[in-house]
Amino acid sequence: MATATNVEANAVNTVEWLSSPSTTIVVPVYQRQYRWDIGGCEKLLTDIRAVAGEDDAHRHFIGSILSAEDAAGDDLILIDGQQRITTIMLLVAALHHAVQDSDPAMAAELHRVLVRADDDRRTKLRPHDAWTDLYESVVLDRRGDVDRESRFDDNYAFFRSQVHADEAPRIWRGLRKLEHVSITLGASANAQQIFESLNSTGEPLRDHELIHNYILMGLSHAEQLAVEEEYWLPIEQHTGETIGAFWRHYLVMTTGREVAAAGEHGVYAAFRDRFPRVDVERLRTDAGVWREYAEIYGILLDPTREPDPEIRRQLVHVNTFGRISYPLVMSAYGDHRRGLISRAELLETLEWVQAMFLRRAVVGLPPERLIARLCRARAQGRDALMRAVARITPSDERVSAVLKYGELPHAAYVLGRIEGVTDPAPFDVEHIVPAAPGDTWSGDGRRVWSDYTEDEQNSHRALAPTLGNLTLLEQPLAERVFGQSFPDKQVGAYARSAVPETRELAGVPAWGTAAIAERTARLTADFVRIWARPALPEIDDDGLTPILDAVRRRGWPAGWDREFDYVEYRGEHWEIKDVRALFNRIFRRAWTDDRAAAIAYSDRRGGPIYDEMAWKGHWDALDDSHFLYMGWDSNYMMNALQGVLEESGIAAEVFVKYSYIGNVM
Repeated sequence: MATATNVEANAVNTVEWLSSPSTTIVVPVYQRQYRWDIGGCEKLLTDIRAVAGEDDAHRHFIGSILSAEDAAGDDLILIDGQQRITTIMLLVAALHHAVQDSDPAMAAELHRVLVRADDDRRTKLRPHDAWTDLYESVVLDRRGDVDRESRFDDNYAFFRSQVHADEAPRIWRGLRKLEHVSITLGASANAQQIFESLNSTGEPLRDHELIHNYILMGLSHAEQLAVEEEYWLPIEQHTGETIGAFWRHYLVMTTGREVAAAGEHGVYAAFRDRFPRVDVERLRTDAGVWREYAEIYGILLDPTREPDPEIRRQLVHVNTFGRISYPLVMSAYGDHRRGLISRAELLETLEWVQAMFLRRAVVGLPPERLIARLCRARAQGRDALMRAVARITPSDERVSAVLKYGELPHAAYVLGRIEGVTDPAPFDVEHIVPAAPGDTWSGDGRRVWSDYTEDEQNSHRALAPTLGNLTLLEQPLAERVFGQSFPDKQVGAYARSAVPETRELAGVPAWGTAAIAERTARLTADFVRIWARPALPEIDDDGLTPILDAVRRRGWPAGWDREFDYVEYRGEHWEIKDVRALFNRIFRRAWTDDRAAAIAYSDRRGGPIYDEMAWKGHWDALDDSHFLYMGWDSNYMMNALQGVLEESGIAAEVFVKYSYIGNVM
């Protein structure tokens, strides 16, 4: 029979194992904090009560407990089982305190489980140093010594509320029926591998807990304490509950690759790939960097900690878009802190980030899977980053087109910067035309909403969430005029506002689609100036090509019917694949929206619109007396649709997305 040489396993009675004078247990600093909740405690107590009611042959198995002897040979280092053992100790402490006055014999037996034989001022179980005082204050009933609350207090209080002196013998009987497999590691055993195997089922460890274990597992207890105190605890303090996100963002920054937040410990796997060896000398160097970036991460989370007022303001703005940009921002901030880039370059990068995310939000492009590529580009220098940002930042023309008709994202942030409001929190985003006007609402004080035609109502509703119809208004003023007509809002709120852009509304004669369009055009100019795209001659717009730059092709080359993926027309998405279909759609839309421009262009060019079907071929009727000839070649059609869009003044608002076939034609 084969025997194990590095692992010794024995089935033992848990209470006898804990009561043994030789059993003293230390929780190493790389272990996660104690975090069993009341539900886990309740389940344990239910199991103990159940086994207590069975005959003497029945036992309750609580799993395996993994430990290793300390180098000095005095203590057991608890590698796995901290949560269960700590919870059992809290139950024993609650039981001990319940019977210490009524049953001295039982109290003495319970005392042997809790307290070391050689020093009754010390507990058998010693948690990690940051939590020892809290634990001992509960178990030794010295809670007046520590004023912090903890999970130890919560779970102990639960057990005290559930276990009374008259039930104590039954609970003690159940406790003495607990068993576990005690696994003790030899000197050559791979503790980390065994630890990971044991934690592959049940409640999984989180990525940052596995990272914590990984970096400290191979160190001596004294080294663990030093590294924990000097590096890990500051990392926890700076990042708090976001420590898992910090490690993911740090790894995206350093590797330039996307790191999965979900799945089978993707962050931990990326960490091990990035740091395959963790010895003491290298650990101290690396941990110093980790600690520095954790501090930076804390500043990003709470920009009030940044002393420079302009950098602080820009960090607040960046947080409008969540934490998705943190890897790139950490990289730039860290270089600025070390003197590798100027303050101006840091601020420039923060502005680029905002412009990229905001412009993409305006045109409906996703924000995901962008930052890793930008981190890679930034490693090559400022110019490389500028080019990378420009390639995925929509152009002025495209953004301006969508702002006319699309809902404004991040409205409070956008209006705050445009209107010069440093803190938009005390303000409401005011819809000048309400999103759902009441029947008596009026834009001019003469006609009420119920008198508007259906088309007029639809036009107003469509423009209600757009840039031109929004402004910031002090909350008390907004509450005062909620639902009122435009003239009433002018007198009761707009004229009294401290925001100049809002106050100007008091002088507008009437509010309707024309006024919204005029204000949209004016504010859009501010928008593209404030959230400026990096100044590069080329425009990519994530693969979109302005219609006036679209390629004119002679004849009908192979693949023409799959030339485009889609077309963006003034904020609308058209599933159009070829120039022939686009030609037809553009002229039919021009005939509906701007007939004068369509006729003027056609009269000047001698087509493609005619009063009759004058020759045989493929025609499309625009109405009873006007017909669009469809028999032109590709080059003519592209020229014609570009021409009619220019005639209408909307060419800058139309884009094509070339397909793979279109790109190689």
